Amino acid sequence: MIKRHNPALPSALIAGLFTLITAAPSGAQVSLRTVVELAQSHSTPVHLALADINKARAVLSESKDVTIPSLGFNTGIPVFPEVGFTGQPPSIWNATIESLIFSIPQKHYVDAAKSGLQAAASRLKDAQEQVALDASSAYIELDAVNRELEAAQAQEASAAHLVAIEQQRAEAGVDPLHALLEAKLTAANLKLNRVHLEARASRLAKQLADLTGLPVGSIQPDHASIPEIPQIRGDEKPNNVSGIAAARWLSLAKQQQAKGDQETNYVPQLSFFAQYNRNTTILNSVNQFFAKPLPANNFASGINVNIPLFDMTHRAKGRESAADALRARVEAEQAEHQNDLQIADLTGTLRELDAQAEVAGLKQQIASDDLKTVETQLESGNGAGAGPGAPAQMSPTQEQLARIDERQKYEDAQEAQLNLAKARLGLLRALGHMQDWLSELHAH
Repeated sequence: MIKRHNPALPSALIAGLFTLITAAPSGAQVSLRTVVELAQSHSTPVHLALADINKARAVLSESKDVTIPSLGFNTGIPVFPEVGFTGQPPSIWNATIESLIFSIPQKHYVDAAKSGLQAAASRLKDAQEQVALDASSAYIELDAVNRELEAAQAQEASAAHLVAIEQQRAEAGVDPLHALLEAKLTAANLKLNRVHLEARASRLAKQLADLTGLPVGSIQPDHASIPEIPQIRGDEKPNNVSGIAAARWLSLAKQQQAKGDQETNYVPQLSFFAQYNRNTTILNSVNQFFAKPLPANNFASGINVNIPLFDMTHRAKGRESAADALRARVEAEQAEHQNDLQIADLTGTLRELDAQAEVAGLKQQIASDDLKTVETQLESGNGAGAGPGAPAQMSPTQEQLARIDERQKYEDAQEAQLNLAKARLGLLRALGHMQDWLSELHAH
């Protein structure tokens, strides 16, 4: 059974939308679930898919309603007096009832309309899942970029301390000018990285605004609202992938349509009719042509039997529908093959990204431990004395470099986790398990 979808925003989303718009100047934390729901309600592809469902329902109703008697009413009051025999009894008005009684091709047309409705429903689900994927990816990336920006700002603060330290050491003649220039270069590179992250965050904010219809900058990600992405293996058999299901249903609809068009050339069709005429002798001389006066009330009924003998137009239509069915079947097979290739690519990419995330996480832990070691030695000394062969005492320069390196490893780890998350979401969609992610959002 196809459920009706209401494109209007739910009342809770409307209230949330009003709150977000009023808080737009400073931005407000918005959960991932709210962003996904707003994106699905605002999405143009989703609205187009809803229109396709309404059209498919109308087509199905049209194909079924041919068996429901239709009533037509006509009137034909003469303008000028009629002269001679006009070929049919003159009437003031008439009513006609018509309906289809028996047609094997019509059964195929009804089946084709049902399959078309299923295809439209699958396209709607596919559009909703794609919007959910786009919104989730942009939201998770913006959350990661914001945390990377915090780390980049901490790096710039450490770089500023580093430049100040090297400036003093250069002026005191302790370090050469080259060390000061290296410190300034480090600060410049960190500034460039921060500018890049800010531009990236602005682009993601604009993307989320376009997806949800909210003002730019009014959405601040809530990290706690992001659930863990369900684990799934790439070697699993794909579930009911919405895009492929839509292509298959469309292919079936085309085949059923073609079968109906082909059988129209060979199978008789029966239809019922009934007609009532209210005849008149006003402004005509019709009684001169009949042995008895023309009766006022006339009723006729019957069954029309249409037997196709030679109709080249319908035969050509059958060949046209068969070609459309073949094309739709090939396109469905092509969509399935492309999805299989995407699954294979994502599976390999996911393994690589998983390994990269593990490496980045270990590097961050090492850098964090190195920073703690530097801080400890600065506070208590290296513990080895000042004799020959003893390690050199840690300097403030090394502390700032260690802080910068630790924050850089943190950014790298965040970026690796982001790429891994996006790949997992892509694999979920390719395997037809996007609903698992949406269920996680609603349960979170």
